[in-house]
Order: sequence, then structure tokens, then C-alpha cells
Amino acid sequence: MTNHRAGISPMRGFTGVFRSSTAALLVLAVVLAPAAWAQRTKLKPGWNMFSPQQDVELGKQVSRDAERQIPLLNDPQVDAYVNALGRRLADKAPGEKYPYQFKVVNDRGINAFALPGGYIYVNRGVIEAADNETQLASVISHEISHVALRHGTNQASKAYAAQVPLAILGGALGSNSVGAVLAQLGAGFAANSVLLKYSRDAERQADILGAQILYDSGYDPRAGSQFFEKIDAESKKGRPPQWLSSHPNPENRVELISREVNLLGGPPRGYKADSLDFRQSKQRVLSLPAPPKSGAPAAGGGGSGSGRPELPSTRFADFENRVLRIRYPDNWRYNGQASAVTFVPDRGIVDDGRGNAALAYGVIVNVFEPHGGRYGQATLEEATDQLIDELRHSNPSMRVTRSHERIRLGYDRALSTYLSNVSPVGGREVDWLVTVLRPEGLVFFVCVAPEREYSDYDRTFETMLDSVRFRR
Repeated sequence: MTNHRAGISPMRGFTGVFRSSTAALLVLAVVLAPAAWAQRTKLKPGWNMFSPQQDVELGKQVSRDAERQIPLLNDPQVDAYVNALGRRLADKAPGEKYPYQFKVVNDRGINAFALPGGYIYVNRGVIEAADNETQLASVISHEISHVALRHGTNQASKAYAAQVPLAILGGALGSNSVGAVLAQLGAGFAANSVLLKYSRDAERQADILGAQILYDSGYDPRAGSQFFEKIDAESKKGRPPQWLSSHPNPENRVELISREVNLLGGPPRGYKADSLDFRQSKQRVLSLPAPPKSGAPAAGGGGSGSGRPELPSTRFADFENRVLRIRYPDNWRYNGQASAVTFVPDRGIVDDGRGNAALAYGVIVNVFEPHGGRYGQATLEEATDQLIDELRHSNPSMRVTRSHERIRLGYDRALSTYLSNVSPVGGREVDWLVTVLRPEGLVFFVCVAPEREYSDYDRTFETMLDSVRFRR
């Protein structure tokens, strides 16, 4: 490498007054009707690399995985009721009109979860614990909010952009499809799935939007805080409901919902509280046999072979995507999604001992989106430091072993940084990070091999990076 990186009769008078009064009332109604909309908290989805259509595709795939692991209630009466209630609420959700569907899980834990694209599951325990329809509606509205705000794929997008490169799931395989991203993120249905791990900020947003959906559907939006108080009371008995483990409890949750209710102007007039359908469905659930005993779903994933890979071939093949061209050993394979691609030898992906697919040998290429630097736009050095911070956040054992060195990558200025991390095959690994600031963002390359074998790969890594040419 070269120094490488937006005068009237009484009747007519009365009629005129009547018409004027009616007009005034109509104007007043027009003015007052949107008041709740004007005051409510404005929310919008965060950054997302998936399209709404891909949300649906992804959710459908994961729902199939979920339904192989969880026991569904499969009671026509209860399912019909929950679906009808859920769809009434979903009609009031903002944004994309997803094909929402609602299913009841035969589990007495107080819990519910939502998958991207509108696949929502509610435990029978929620129905049994709810005092009225409004409380059940508050839980469903909360889950609908996660879908409408695209929290699942927002989390997946952030993981793909930042955690995938060197995290244990970074080397998984796939083609240019949602399925490939699912595999690479290990985002099947699992207790620790990235699609179900919401941040406290996401929970705050779902609490707020959930209250808005309840209000717009004619329910008392205070029901959410009432149900959460009920959950908190359960947790003080020494047995925290499942909800608290799968939905991080944001600080002052009850106060947060109360503030939003005040912005909405309080509960709507003549709000609904309960229904005969709810009482009949709850009684039906309580009369059903106890659910089967089952453990928590295990994390998915798995390695791809054992033993050391063959050494890299000295013959190279060509690869090109919308960002660059690069050459790679012809006994390796490439797998990618959009601008992200991984070059891996056979047996370059291993089982880390916890059932996860881990990249031990290979090269990762991806694009990182830095935030503004000291002068509004991040420099190459600032962007690289931001990336390393993200990598270290997802790889606590990572450390910098050789600081930034200025190099050239093709015709572009680049930075070379050496990192060390725990290798999934034991010992430490060398992670050679090369970064280039481009219009697409910070394009980065991570060359990975176990420390004790790095010398067998160093020349191959240099040849690959020497071959890089960016699209102009």
C-alpha cells in the first residue's frame, strides 16, 4: 500500500340570528376540534435503513419464528375480540397504515410485544390482569405505538450500522434481502432480539403515543398510567411482571402520561371505560385450562463450521457495489446488503460458545453516519473517533493498540487504526480499521484475524485495500 484511507322583518331577523349563531358554533367547533392536536406532543420515527414495506416483510418472517416458540391461545372468541379492539385502535395510529394483526399468547405473564409491520402479541395474562377494556386497550395502544414509530427496525438499523461490524453477529451470511439482515443481526425471535430490546426513550415515546391513540379512540388516556401502577404494585410483591424485563421502565412514567393527558385536555367527553365484549372475553380466558409450562425462548443463531480456514488464495476476484470496487481472494465468499459487505473464508465464521455466529476471519466494509463535529461537519479524525466509540460500546474488551496514521486509499485520504479485541476462537484478535470520509458517510474497512495468525492474512488485507477504488 502507498501511505494508505413543511330594516328586517322579525322572522328574518330571528333566522339571521339563528344562522349567525349556528355559524359561530361551527367556527368554534372548527377552532376547538384541533386543540388537542395542536397541544399534543409531536413524535416521529427515528433514522431507519428499512422501508415500511420491509418492516412488514421482516415482521412476517420473525412472526413465523415466534409462533414456533410461543404457545398461542387459539380461541376464536377471544382472538376475534382482541383483533377487533386492536384494529379500532390501530386506525388511530399515525404514519404508515400497516396490516396490523393481533394474537393472544397462552401465557399468564403480564406481557405483550410487537414486531415490525404490525404483528402484535398479547399474553392472556394481560387480559386476566386488566380491570376493564380501557386498561387492555392501553397495553395494545402502547404496542401499536412501537410499530407506528418503527422502534424495532430503528434499533435494527442502529445495530447494523454500528454493532454488526465487530459484534459477535457481524459475520453472518445472506443476500440482498431483509432475510440477509435478519441473519446478520441474529434478529430472529429471541428474548434478547434487537427487534424487542427498546430503549427507555422508545418506551417514553410509546407511552405518549399510546395515550394519544387511546384519546383519539374515545378511551380515557389515563388508563395507561393506571395499568402501569398496577404492574408496579405487582413488582413490589417480589415477583416483577415480565413487562418490566421486556419494556424498560422510563423514569416518572405515570407523570409522563399524566402530562400528555393534560396536553390533550383531559379525557374525551363520554369516554368508553368497559364493554360487554371485554367482560365476556375475560371470563372466557379465566375459564380456559392453565397454559403449558415453558421456558423463555432461547437466542437463535449458530456458527458455520469448525477448524481453521484455508489460507487466502493468491488469486483474486472482483466485487463492485454502489460505493466501491474491491478485489478479494477467490476462495472467499462475499455477502452483503446495500453498501455493507463482508468477505469471509470458509470456516471464517464460528460458534462463540453461546450459540452465536461470530466473525473470526475476514474483512467487513460498511458505512457509518457521523454526527456533526466541532465546526458543524465532522472531520475524518472526528468521524473515526465516533466510530471507534460505537465499536467499543458494543465490544467492551476492545482497545486501540496503534493510533490513527494518515494513509491513502486509492485516491482518497484515509486513516489507519489498529485495534485489539477478544477473538471468538480464543485469545485476542487484530482488527485493522481503515476509514475514508466520503459523500455517503464514513466508509470503513475492518480486517479481522486472530492475533497469533494475523501474519498469515496481513498481506491479503493489504492487497484488498490496495485494490479499492471508489465510485465517482
